[in-house]
Amino acid sequence: MNLLKIKKTSIAAMLAACALVTAMPAYTQAAAAPQAAVSAVQQRSVSPEDASGFVILSEVVPDVILEVRYYSTYNFVGDRIAGYDAPCVMMTREAAEALKAVSDDVMKQGYRLKVYDAYRPQMAVDNFVAWAENLNDKRMKDYFYPEVDKTRLFADGYIDAKSGHSRGSTLDLTLFDMRTGKEVDMGGTFDHFGIESHPDWCGNPETMQYTGKYKGNKTPKNGEINEVQFKNRMILRQAMLKHGFKPLDTEWWHFTLKNEPYPDTYFVFPLQRLEN
Repeated sequence: MNLLKIKKTSIAAMLAACALVTAMPAYTQAAAAPQAAVSAVQQRSVSPEDASGFVILSEVVPDVILEVRYYSTYNFVGDRIAGYDAPCVMMTREAAEALKAVSDDVMKQGYRLKVYDAYRPQMAVDNFVAWAENLNDKRMKDYFYPEVDKTRLFADGYIDAKSGHSRGSTLDLTLFDMRTGKEVDMGGTFDHFGIESHPDWCGNPETMQYTGKYKGNKTPKNGEINEVQFKNRMILRQAMLKHGFKPLDTEWWHFTLKNEPYPDTYFVFPLQRLEN
């Protein structure tokens, strides 16, 4: 079996564990852990190539299920994304420890966390930008952006030159129902480009009340989500907010640690395979 590493030799052993990661399931509940204060010195001095503040997510949150979407070709680009040379999820230690509290919380409710993406190297973001600029490549349009014109990806905020994921404390995830053995029905898929992915689609995420309405005038072809689907989104949202994460107003699956340790650093190190 191939071992894994990134360019920083100081964490080669940590990355070696990635090769053994599989989507595995476990339960309990914990009170929200206080966010550790991050020194201004650390924020100023860290190098974008320094991975020493990162951990393998499954080593901190062993109950997590992983589906590293950008390691596969089943994503909105249709190719394995640059920098995803290992089927591994990494985060800052602070974000991973906060997510452990979320995991313990939802486990008591009969769920597991299923993570699609977390740390995203800048080269992957560059890959997204290059794809978006190629207007002829629409291989995955029917699956991920059926009602969005590709010429609008930058203007509408779907693609940008920088991503909070590259700071290491942002992740994309959903819930897995241990009673049914399936993903929880959220009324839409991860990475779907459209207003139906917004947390306020058909409800008020602040009050967590289903309304069946949306503030915009346009109704997507697939129409509204039902009350159960909206409430499922709110279960995830409530657990994430409870343990120190903040949401994004355009994607129900996207959360960032409020007190992220590197708010101004966009990391560049990729995951790489080590030859035998």
